[in-house]
Amino acid sequence: MLSHQHSAGRLASILLFVFTLVLLTTASPIAFAAGDGQTIFKQVPTQYIAALGEPNASSGNNAQDWGLWRVDPGPRGVRLKHYEQLEAAGGVAPAQWLFDSSDWWLEENGLIMEAPEFPLLPGKYIVTGDRETITMLTVHAADANGNQRWELDDGATLHDVTHLGCRSARYTPASNETACSPAQAPQSAFRVSAGDPMPPVEGCNKQDYAVLFIIAVATDS
Repeated sequence: MLSHQHSAGRLASILLFVFTLVLLTTASPIAFAAGDGQTIFKQVPTQYIAALGEPNASSGNNAQDWGLWRVDPGPRGVRLKHYEQLEAAGGVAPAQWLFDSSDWWLEENGLIMEAPEFPLLPGKYIVTGDRETITMLTVHAADANGNQRWELDDGATLHDVTHLGCRSARYTPASNETACSPAQAPQSAFRVSAGDPMPPVEGCNKQDYAVLFIIAVATDS
């Protein structure tokens, strides 16, 4: 069993390397074999999904609650120790995004981030956690109740395609808006270790999100 797992891991690493190499060395779309045949994908600059779901799940509901950062939000963030300056600027960050005191985000280094776009659009994406697994994520259109299903190919789980080092959490007021503030965040809790939950903040409800990397998008998405 251990020998088989080791070999499978090496094969996955090789496939990830080869697929990524093809994406990086050609401007042409490429085909990715999936359960429904072949889907044509085109490389995109890395994008970042904020995902919710059981780590061991390969499919699920409520993808309408998933968000997307089209660019890395970390370098565009504001350190907790600079929150007063952010307040003084009317909530406008140096990168020109607007802070929302009733719904704000933190990442693993203690940077206040801009919120992702909601929802993640229906489509097919090549995703990875920058470890051993690379596979296709399908996000379905909303049904009559507004629910969007999602599924990963190849038996991959959400944990397999989660970048463990990227921690992300959303903070909303537990009672009133003024009680939930980045000023209350424990700066000594950062940097958050890979895979660990983000720290609680007094007066806030917290929702941890998994972070997935998108490296290619289906051409018909």
